[in-house]
This record gives sequence, C-alpha cells and structure tokens, in this order.
Amino acid sequence: MNVVLLFSGGKDSCFALWHVLHQGWNVVSLVAVHPKNRNSYMFHFPNVEWTKLQAKALDLPIVVCETEGEKEEEVMDLEYCLSTIKKSTKIDGVVSGAVESEYQKTRVDRICENLDLASFSPLWRKAPEVILTQEIDIGFEIHMSACMARGFDVDWLWRKVDASSLDELKEINRKFGIHLAFEGGEAETFVTDGPIFKKRIVVTSSENIWSGDAGYLQIRSAELRTK
Repeated sequence: MNVVLLFSGGKDSCFALWHVLHQGWNVVSLVAVHPKNRNSYMFHFPNVEWTKLQAKALDLPIVVCETEGEKEEEVMDLEYCLSTIKKSTKIDGVVSGAVESEYQKTRVDRICENLDLASFSPLWRKAPEVILTQEIDIGFEIHMSACMARGFDVDWLWRKVDASSLDELKEINRKFGIHLAFEGGEAETFVTDGPIFKKRIVVTSSENIWSGDAGYLQIRSAELRTK
C-alpha cells in the first residue's frame, strides 16, 4: 500500500505515522500544509515550517503545500496538492491523524473520493485519554506548542507531555472540559523525538507569543542530533 500522510508535526500525525509504518505500508511522502492564516479551520499553524526538519529526523520525504488558510479555499489547495502528487507518483491512499473532528475528516474524505484515493484515519474515534497515554508510553517526546483554552497559562508552553502532565491535563479536562487529544483546538503540540525518529530535534532558540489567555511558542532555531 503506497500512501501519503498529512503531517503537522504534532503528536497525532506522528502517532498515525507510527501505525502506518507498523502496518508495513510504504509512506511515499509526508504532506505538510503551511497556512498563512494562524486561525486556519483545517490546518495546524504553530511551527509547521519546522516539519521539514522533522521529516529529516524521520528520514522521509516531505511535500509542502502553501495556502492562504482561508476557510474552504484551503481545502481546495490541499486537493490540488494531492492531485499533483498523484499525477507524478503511484499512491493508493491518504492517511490523517484525525481523532474526532468531523470538519477535518469529512473534508479529507471528500478530497480522497474526488481523487479516487482511499482515506485512512487510524486514530479515528478512539478514546482521547487512551490515545494520549499510548503516545506517551510508546516514547514520543511531545511538547505543548500552543495553548488556547481555559486552564492553561504561559507556563504550559513547551512543557513536555508525559505521565505527570497527563494527570494535570485530566484535571483541566474535569474542570474546564478540554479535549484530552486537543481535537477542539484547545492546544497544539510539536514532537521532537520518538521510536520512529532516526535523529532527535533540539530546539536552540524560541520565543513565547502570548496575548491575554492564549498563545504559542515560536521556534526560532533548531538542529538535529544523533540519538
């Protein structure tokens, strides 16, 4: 099975990639969409430009699609990108890390139907706490790159998501109702290492962009290091 994988650099796209590789499928390329609009309805914004470095760490090719990030138009931009890939490379399907977002999944499914490709979402409808626990237990090094919900403050930026912080996240979920997989846009993550990474990423410079009760961490410089 030859597939491309929609890749944001966050925990769920990395976990979806882990599933695909363990199925023995051939990942022809990662596909990262770079929206200019930080309020994109469809795509991950914080640090998505660093997916190229993650692809090097994973030793996988990557195709970067640019979009203005305007609602629905960005979906058309993704379809055009995937159609271009299909014309030049034999692919059978598209993999996404969607968990519960009907908005995202229905649009990816529609694109795949239009292009006569199969749509795969290995994390779809799995329990959020189970997904996050598995991602931690498998060994992904997950960092909080954006926080946009009640219960978070600036101290959460770049905090590692591990067993200890999971307990705190469950408490925030209890108090404020956040989605434990952050599927509602309450937070974003960035993965710097994991069992499928050939090298690890070290962030050497960053800046917190925080306003009111929400913000994100912008990576300014990073490098690959031998594990």
